[in-house]
Amino acid sequence: MPSISPFIIYILRKGLFIVATFFAFLLVIFALPRAIPGNPVAALLAQIFQQAQANPDTVKAVYRKFMEEFGLYKPIHEQLFDFLSRLMAGDLGTSIAFYPRKVADLVASYLPWTLGLLIPAILVAWALGNLLGAWAAYRRRTRVDNALLPVFLVLSQVPYYWLAMILLYTLAVTARVFPVAGAYPPAMQPSFTPAFILAMLHHYTLPFLSIVIVAIGGWAIGMRVLVIYELRSDYVEYSELLGLSDKKILGYVFRNSILPQITGLALSMGTVMGGALITELVFSYPGTGYLLFRALSTLDYPLIQGTFIILVSTLLAANLIVDILYAYIDPRIRVSYVGD
Repeated sequence: MPSISPFIIYILRKGLFIVATFFAFLLVIFALPRAIPGNPVAALLAQIFQQAQANPDTVKAVYRKFMEEFGLYKPIHEQLFDFLSRLMAGDLGTSIAFYPRKVADLVASYLPWTLGLLIPAILVAWALGNLLGAWAAYRRRTRVDNALLPVFLVLSQVPYYWLAMILLYTLAVTARVFPVAGAYPPAMQPSFTPAFILAMLHHYTLPFLSIVIVAIGGWAIGMRVLVIYELRSDYVEYSELLGLSDKKILGYVFRNSILPQITGLALSMGTVMGGALITELVFSYPGTGYLLFRALSTLDYPLIQGTFIILVSTLLAANLIVDILYAYIDPRIRVSYVGD
């Protein structure tokens, strides 16, 4: 009987661990919103009837209807069963705050804005940070490194929302070079016309820069440390003795140092579904972070659950992909895992 490949065993174990972790997260996602004091249906009715003198009987009837529709009258274990049953059927439920819109439709309408903002920002910051970090490490103990390292340290410690507010105040409110809020002018409808694309890019610039500038520092510091460690390796000294060019040696060092940074990039990509919450709030950018804030502020249970489910799913998927790639690249990982 043929034995099972260690690689297959590794993938199966990792897959089972990811599934178990996902179901544990589902319990947390279900329980935490309900632990927050407040009633989402009461908040919705207060918003609906705040400017109208409604009949108390009408309010009570509407309240009962919503409580029954969202199953909030049921015991907590029945609510959990309904939640899991709908999720297995691919139904994330109906939003309370945006009633009667479906959670999946809401996320689908906000998600493209988040992906369009975060994916390019993460990739640009990752590429620039790694290149600058490698250059600083190669020129260590020189004026280049002495000038770049303090900049990297400052950028890595700057809160991204603080930088977002500084950019908003200086370039939008004071200088009026960029728009103050939104992803496009309110008078325009989304389309693929040149006028709309230019207007969208005009609104896009400040949120993009606020994420990229801060992220460059962290990537650069990480890459600098990794490259300096590699430059002290035996193979670098041997290559220098052989007379290899500095450019060729640095190429080898860069390739050996980039793997942990690729892991960090994959994990960063796994979080993009959650959006950049504070950045989106500062610029009123219509992404999933802004949607999640609306859900939390209105205690919209289905919307909170749906948004976090998508976020956790992508993060766990990114972890699994990274683990599989590592095991494929380095056989020692899967062999040692099977041996345990």
